[in-house]
Amino acid sequence: MTKINKLIASLTILLSVTMLVSISGCQKDEEPTPVPPKTTSYNLMAEDVLGISGRATFTETNSGAVTIDILLTGAASGTHPAELCVNSAVEGGSVIITLNPVDATGKSSTVETTMTYAQLIVYDGFIHVLKSSTEPDVILAQGDIGGNVITATSKTFELDTLGSFGVSGSALFEKRVNGNTLLTITISGAIAGEMYPATINLGSIETVGGGPVVMTLNDVDGTSGKSYTNIRKLDSGIVIIYDNWLVYDGYINIYQDSVSLNNIICHGNIGSN
Repeated sequence: MTKINKLIASLTILLSVTMLVSISGCQKDEEPTPVPPKTTSYNLMAEDVLGISGRATFTETNSGAVTIDILLTGAASGTHPAELCVNSAVEGGSVIITLNPVDATGKSSTVETTMTYAQLIVYDGFIHVLKSSTEPDVILAQGDIGGNVITATSKTFELDTLGSFGVSGSALFEKRVNGNTLLTITISGAIAGEMYPATINLGSIETVGGGPVVMTLNDVDGTSGKSYTNIRKLDSGIVIIYDNWLVYDGYINIYQDSVSLNNIICHGNIGSN
């Protein structure tokens, strides 16, 4: 009986060791779960040529480089230069990365090694695609990237007509990811072909004698009725972010042809006013 018990015990130990070895072997053979590549896409909107749109996609590679792919639709067949520039599209800026041109299929792919994926997705920049190397001033499509992307946070203020000019409109403040502000002024009743100066002033429209100009805005185009201004700082150099505008003691003036009290044709309070 003792021999039988010893044999059973030996077989039990052997079986246990065999199972442990088997389990260990299975664990070693298991493949690690692949980590999907990090990717971020940005819209490219038509600029000087209608009917064109596209996307720019940033993908982090295993080597730490970044692949920048552009897909453009609606553009005429040809070779279209593409560039990544500093600042927002509204401001314009110098070229930081020359991308491979968009080819006849509407595609471009560039491997970037000087900037990381983490840097690019917060970068203060934009991408544009040009018509050709001989017509670099014609922008087919462009779009903000990184920190310049517009968020869903915005505030609109009404602009009322003044006197008998019949011009009215609105001022849309939009928050960017980096906290800067895109200000879009839209007016109706303007004359096509005319350009209308615009400013942000301290105080309210009821201020006797008018408040001083704190921010000079881009002129409103009478043809489109639009003005776009990216705001980082006041004219004095003081940094101002989107959240500041929500409580700012100010107002907007639109002028007929020059910045003076006698030329105001449209205005409206903003912020805390």
